Amino acid sequence: MNKKKSLTRRKQLVAYSFILPNLLGFFIFTFVPIVFSLLLSFCEWNSGGDIKFVGLDNFIQMFTRDKSFWISLKNTIYYTVVTVPVTLGLALFLAILMNKPLKGRVFFRSVLFFPYVASLVAIAVVWMALFNPDRGPINSILMAIGIQNPPRWAASTTWAMPTIIGLTVWKGMGYYMVVYLAALQGVSRDLYEAASLDGANKWQQFTNITWPCVTPTTFYILMMLVVATFKSYDIMYITTQGGPGEATKVLAYHIYNTAFVSSKFGYASAIAMVLLAIIIVITLTQFKFEKKFTSYL
Repeated sequence: MNKKKSLTRRKQLVAYSFILPNLLGFFIFTFVPIVFSLLLSFCEWNSGGDIKFVGLDNFIQMFTRDKSFWISLKNTIYYTVVTVPVTLGLALFLAILMNKPLKGRVFFRSVLFFPYVASLVAIAVVWMALFNPDRGPINSILMAIGIQNPPRWAASTTWAMPTIIGLTVWKGMGYYMVVYLAALQGVSRDLYEAASLDGANKWQQFTNITWPCVTPTTFYILMMLVVATFKSYDIMYITTQGGPGEATKVLAYHIYNTAFVSSKFGYASAIAMVLLAIIIVITLTQFKFEKKFTSYL
């Protein structure tokens, strides 16, 4: 009996030893900074002087006097609401297409997946070159077909965000296509054959077989996309720096500017806590909706 307990304890220690490095990394590099940022959100600190407790002043300033916060929040919602469904739709469409026995599908899968693994800087440079308002090939094509005043794209307050959204979709859709492809390959071909024998057309097969089978994958991708778009700032930093004006300034970029440009670390932490709260609420809502939708199916 003692030998069994000793063996069980030894196995548990081995298991804990495998997860300990990850737990330590999470505690040091994630949990501690989050707690420090939470405490700092009630303080004023410029990284050079003493930390001064200001209570709720940072949050009051954010909601009442900071116009950039509301602009950033609106831009973040716009960026998320457009990017998420477009990426989902294109990824599922490409996955269904790449799941068919087409010639060269392995090559096309690699081509579609390449932007995701490529350097963001390289991808952003190529995208901005394509959409250069003066010398880019996109505007050259538009002018060649008779559009005399094509959009200024990233140089326009109207078209800057759609340009960034296009870049985000182009870079991410290949990865989510692969995730969908893995889900589609787990769907039995017998279901499609039986539906075809019953007279179901392609759309009916999609709505009654494909979509229900990939619903769990869709919720996973939806959650990952929403979180990624809400905390995205690197694309804006590389391409437009939040401009022109504040047309592409999102919450995460506003936090970066406030902390590392204006050196208002306390106020930036308060904005970060609001962003964290928004992400938590959205994530919990998605989980709740997923359970209800799954039970309905």
